[in-house]
Amino acid sequence: MKIDSNDVLSAKLQVVIHWAVRALSIVMVFVIVMGVLDVAWILYQRLITPPRYILTISDMLATFGAFMAVLIAIEIFINITIYLRENVIHVKIVMATALMAIARKVIIIDVEQMEVTYLYGIAAVVLSMSVGYWLIHQLPRRSHLEE
Repeated sequence: MKIDSNDVLSAKLQVVIHWAVRALSIVMVFVIVMGVLDVAWILYQRLITPPRYILTISDMLATFGAFMAVLIAIEIFINITIYLRENVIHVKIVMATALMAIARKVIIIDVEQMEVTYLYGIAAVVLSMSVGYWLIHQLPRRSHLEE
């Protein structure tokens, strides 16, 4: 969206938003680094507890959950940097990030502990996000751009 160059207030507000997004990107880098340290810590803790150097299925799921959380944070950082570069929110990338987040939920979900309605809800979200992502991929590139 173009800002009217004659509107001083809008131009100044746009600068504030730009710097706020830059601050978010710095915070997100911190979150990513802390997430990587958390993954390493979880893996270390799982490997030193008896039986040593053996990961159980629940250990692997906990590690996968932390790992996927870091990947989601990286995707969000990519969204932020693309927004800073192009000043446009790319729906495809946001949808891909949401799909990764719901995939994380599916990977770490404990089916025995969940209610059936919750599982149906997760299934509906996965299906709707997948269809939405597929539909966005079907649109020609030029229809994504503003006139």
